[in-house]
Amino acid sequence: MPSSVPAAAISKNFGAYQDDALREPVIITKNGRPRTVLMAYEDFVRLSKLERSVDLTSELSDEEIAAVEASEMEEGLDYLDAELTGDHVSR
Repeated sequence: MPSSVPAAAISKNFGAYQDDALREPVIITKNGRPRTVLMAYEDFVRLSKLERSVDLTSELSDEEIAAVEASEMEEGLDYLDAELTGDHVSR
């Protein structure tokens, strides 16, 4: 399980957390919430190369479409809509 560390602690002892990140990802929090991850470069490269699959929405079943239509976004993620519309929403 990755360790979780406040951003303030990272800035005070960055070198030690860099060493920790070579063994496992270090989740950096801000105001108690996960914000970024410090990880080994090799892990980043491996994750970046993972094959991504893309499915056409025209291939979804009626049940899958109904599930998507009934879904609700978690609170605090409104900024994701701004990426689609070009609007800027502060987090």
